Amino acid sequence: MATTGQEQSSSSSNTRLQKWSLHGKTALVTGGTRGIGCAIVEELAGFGAIVHTCSRNQKELDEKIQEWQVKGFKVTGSVCDLFSKEQREKLIETVSSVFEGKLNILVNNAAISMIKRAADISAEDYSKIMGTNVESPFHMTQIAYPLLKACGNASIVFISSLAGSVALPALSVYGASKGAINQLTKFLACEWASDGIRVNTVSPFAVKTNILKAEDIDPSLLGNYSELMCRTPLKPIAEPDEISPLVAFLCLSAASHITGQIIHVDGGFSAGSFKFQS
Repeated sequence: MATTGQEQSSSSSNTRLQKWSLHGKTALVTGGTRGIGCAIVEELAGFGAIVHTCSRNQKELDEKIQEWQVKGFKVTGSVCDLFSKEQREKLIETVSSVFEGKLNILVNNAAISMIKRAADISAEDYSKIMGTNVESPFHMTQIAYPLLKACGNASIVFISSLAGSVALPALSVYGASKGAINQLTKFLACEWASDGIRVNTVSPFAVKTNILKAEDIDPSLLGNYSELMCRTPLKPIAEPDEISPLVAFLCLSAASHITGQIIHVDGGFSAGSFKFQS
């Protein structure tokens, strides 16, 4: 039976809506109560996803979940210290139970940063950064793999940093941890493509978050960043909700042929670090 132009238009419109919706999709976002993580939770939930997140702070988690419920978002949460292997495993068990054994989206957002000269970094500092920024997200991805594979159409997004691609002052070990995430993205994208799992990384420069406090940083090191950020073509510091839309896009069906990419969201800094004064 022939279809009318109106029916074809309606079908095309429905397909377009499906490509730009996460309605009914399930997502796990680590470290989702603050900064970029919080913006990602709201972005995914705004597209219709059902989101589970985690935090080390029960009070903070409860407050955010209540706030999200008022906004009409479907978000649940667990207390989890991602530095702990046992707690990571417990988190995935909870997610498997909440989402009935299937997970469409994993966003490995939680991380720590440390601005220190390389000569001043202790063995404890190194272990903490690598454990939190590399071992934890890699293990999370490993144990979430069966849930992601069960969907047949899943997306993993890592949150990296420009420091993983470009040398920045006093960020040697942090940069090394993010460089590892960048490479992991490429390997997993190739290895898991046949399982219907796409893997990408979003790599910001300076973002307005509380991951670092000014009082914890040597003032002489901060001066280096003031000069660098002034050379960013767009504004020097991004808001978290200027990072989260790209994360959401990479999880949409509209991005179905994008995998293995490290995408900078840095105000143009990596394109050329100067700002023309017109």
